[in-house]
Amino acid sequence: MNRFHIHVNVDDLDTSIAFYTNLFATMPTVKKDDYAKWLLDDPTVNFAISVREGVKPGLNHVGLQTNTREGLEAISARLEHADATTFDEENTTCCYAVSDKTWVQDPAGLRWETFYTMGDAATYGRDASDVIYAAISDQPGEKGKAAACC
Repeated sequence: MNRFHIHVNVDDLDTSIAFYTNLFATMPTVKKDDYAKWLLDDPTVNFAISVREGVKPGLNHVGLQTNTREGLEAISARLEHADATTFDEENTTCCYAVSDKTWVQDPAGLRWETFYTMGDAATYGRDASDVIYAAISDQPGEKGKAAACC
């Protein structure tokens, strides 16, 4: 099973958690001082919010989460077949999880993260977005536009 993923930057985590808890009619699956995530079955979505210093509120990225390494490999192969420039990360810590990932930018410039999560992590993780965005962006001077490790 694949799960759609949406990550939104917010400026007030507590207020946003209250809003989304009411919207989804359930508490977050994961809650940290700077991050919350709902793993919903109806709709099937991994919805995450985070507060990152210096990052504007709004859509960070979208993605597909798969529950097997083979699922990630299949999605990555489809992206390569679409002649998309991809950036792979293996065994990376991000958003309090350890995952393998393939990043891509769609033709309109929207960042997509496809990933397989192997387990939980005690920290949010490193901020690799500048490297990732530079690797997948064909826009000169766009490095640094993205924010957050995931």
